[in-house]
Amino acid sequence: MEIHITDYVGERIRAIRKSKNYTQEQLGEKVGLPQPYIGGIERGERNISLETLERILEALETSPDEFFRFYNDKYFSEDERTRERILDSLSELLSKRSVYDIQMIQQLAHNVLATIDSHKEKK
Repeated sequence: MEIHITDYVGERIRAIRKSKNYTQEQLGEKVGLPQPYIGGIERGERNISLETLERILEALETSPDEFFRFYNDKYFSEDERTRERILDSLSELLSKRSVYDIQMIQQLAHNVLATIDSHKEKK
């Protein structure tokens, strides 16, 4: 299924908003837009300006490159959408931590994944 950019923008805004535990109303207040308008954006019904997108990205504390990182593919499976939401959530968790904490978590993740991979090889 091909996804249009308005749908992609809406899905990404919704995923990032939810990962930050904002309601549509809270996001709307941050950017000066009413909740129904935010809902229309998230459903892909609104063709928003780049200025509005920029304000939303600032409110969500998300860079354009982070926002569009999944736009390389025009086709999204449910697994890819779930993966996207989980990565957004992890990114949000890590963004509030110190560099030291992030490095520790990175090392732990590396060790866990190495263990998983070694068990897969033994099978």
